[in-house]
This record gives sequence, C-alpha cells and structure tokens, in this order.
Amino acid sequence: MLVLSRQRDESIMIGDNIVVTIVDIRGDKVRLGINAPTEIPVHRQEVYEAIQRENLRASRLEPGDTQDIGKFAGRSNNGPTRPPEGPRK
Repeated sequence: MLVLSRQRDESIMIGDNIVVTIVDIRGDKVRLGINAPTEIPVHRQEVYEAIQRENLRASRLEPGDTQDIGKFAGRSNNGPTRPPEGPRK
C-alpha cells in the first residue's frame, strides 16, 4: 500500500485520468473529491461490497426466478406494470 501525506486542496493522480483531491479536513474526517471518467465506477468500499454481494446473489438465481428482481426497479412482482390510464373521452 502506498501511503501519501497531503494537505487541503492538494491532489494525487491515479494513472493519467483519475485525480483525488483533499477537499476538507475536519477532526478525524477527510473529504475527498474524485475526478474520474464516467466509465470508471467510483464507490465507497461498503457500497462496492454490497454491490458485489448482490451481484453474486443475483447470479445464483435460477432462470425464471424473479421474486426479488422487481425491487431493483422499484416495482413489485405482482404482474406486468402498465402506465396509468388517462381520463376517458
């Protein structure tokens, strides 16, 4: 592991296109600004680990087992969703 010391408003480069900047330091918390291309996902570690667990769980679902899939789109699995009907003419 590379350990660097930086002060507020100083940055480090990762490769040619990722910049990590120290935005603020308050007590024992450091705020980082991360500038990376949109095709490179950037997550807090706990979010990344949750995504990995969910991907593993989803990969273990049997084909046709859609019990929990709808929750990711904010839908229940109670049948097809249709747009609300407008006023009748």
